[in-house]
Order: sequence, then structure tokens, then C-alpha cells
Amino acid sequence: MGYTRRSRSLKKQIGSLPFPQPPLPLRAKQYYDAFLVLDVEATCQQGTDFNFPNEIIDRTKDLQATQLEVVAEFRSFVKPTWRPVLSKFCTDLTGITQEQVDAAPPFPSVLASVQDFMVEHGLIDGDTGERLVRFCWCSDGPFDIRDFVVKQCFISKVPMPGWIQGDVLDVRTAILNWLHSREQPKDSSVTKYGPRRRTLNITAQLKVLGLSGFEGRQHSGIDDSRNIARIVAELARRGTSLHPNTVIHPNRRWQWMGRHGQILDDHWTVKNVDDTKPWQKL
Repeated sequence: MGYTRRSRSLKKQIGSLPFPQPPLPLRAKQYYDAFLVLDVEATCQQGTDFNFPNEIIDRTKDLQATQLEVVAEFRSFVKPTWRPVLSKFCTDLTGITQEQVDAAPPFPSVLASVQDFMVEHGLIDGDTGERLVRFCWCSDGPFDIRDFVVKQCFISKVPMPGWIQGDVLDVRTAILNWLHSREQPKDSSVTKYGPRRRTLNITAQLKVLGLSGFEGRQHSGIDDSRNIARIVAELARRGTSLHPNTVIHPNRRWQWMGRHGQILDDHWTVKNVDDTKPWQKL
């Protein structure tokens, strides 16, 4: 999950631009032994933004080895506890039903299952949680870990595990850096792909890399993560050295956070939504 106004505003530009594919450089040697692609879906209401107290309802991870091929996947729906009833907007966006989350385990149980998954695949020590190999978390934008995981750990009153702390690879930023490295415009703030700070959604990222279109359903955790994994592998194939580029603050706080997991209802609001501006409905 990670849909922004900026990504939508570029759709028409991306659709009309040719993207010639130059000869590929030699694949860059990667520092990391594994890349963990994480995508979560979270509760949402029409008119809210990333300051909303989102609860994770779908947690998916693709594990890529050094060969940059998917070797394992983990997926689980998650039962929300603060607002257990999904909004129609949330169901329409993610495709996740009330029945699926009602039957799902709560976040602490899912977090324990993720840890078991990582132990099973030799990523962390089962007793200490210490990393056994060099792995890098990857996501489409910074939102999944920086916002959703940090919020959920607070809401569920569980500490953020050490194995998910640390900086992450924001694939959107990696794509922009790759695009900007291919040309040197006179105005460093503008390229033929649009203003430098604009980011591309997953569909647009696939397009600029010359890959086939999005496979599956957008805003589905498993499908999003599989397509992000394709992008990560293609960046490496094109000579990009993959490394973290986004700082995560496990103790970050939002104004709606009270004490001991308490959510202060009067500290978050639903904005007025203009039907002529669909990007606000996120």
C-alpha cells in the first residue's frame, strides 16, 4: 500500500512517453544476501491521509535470495482491534472482506508467524532474533514500515522487533535515482519524466523498466509484493546496487497516540473530500 497524489498525476505523462531500452550494464554485485519485499494493506477511511491510525489487515512478504529470484512467500490477513469493522472504501480499495479479517489472527500472532518464517529460512536466530545473514527490507515507498508497522506496534502494545528495525530500500526512490542517472538535464529539478521529486506507482515503475504490466490486483498485498519483487530484480539486472535509502524511526509518534497504545479519537479527523479530486480519496 502506498498510493499518493503524485503517482496518479504522472499517469498520463508516463503513458505517452517512449522509454528506449539501452544495452544493459553488467549486473552489479549486491552487498546483501537477501531482499525482503514487504507490502501491507491497512484500514482506511475516505478523506483520511497517512496521519490516520491505520491498522494492518494484510501482511505479505516475498523473500529474494542473492540471485534475485523469489524463493519464499509469507502472507496473512490480520484482525484489526481498534476499528474492527472495515469501511466500504477500504474493502473496495484492497479487495479484503470483513469475513477475511474476522477470521484472521491479531497482529502479535502474525508478527510471531513472520518471525518463525524468518527463522525457518535462516535469516535470524530463533533464540535471539539476531540477523544471521545480510538482508535488506524493500517496499514501494517508505509507508509500509515507516508508518504502518510502527503504528501497529504501538496500537498492539508490542515492541518493534530488532529484525525489522533499521533503514529500508524505498523502491520508488531507487527507481527515480535510476531514471535521473540516465540523463543530465540543464535544469536539475526537471527531467523528461517530470519534476525530480515526483514518484511513480508500481504500474509506472514497471513501464519505465520495460516490463510487462501489473500482474494481479493492485492494492492486494500478495500481488503488490510480487510486482515490487520484479522491479527490484530488474533494477539489479540493470546494474543498480541495491541498498537502504530511507531511515525508519521505531519510536516515531503521531498526535493521536496516547499512553500504552491508547488512541485519542479527538486527535485525528476525516477531511472534506472533493469528488473532482479523486486523489483525496485515499
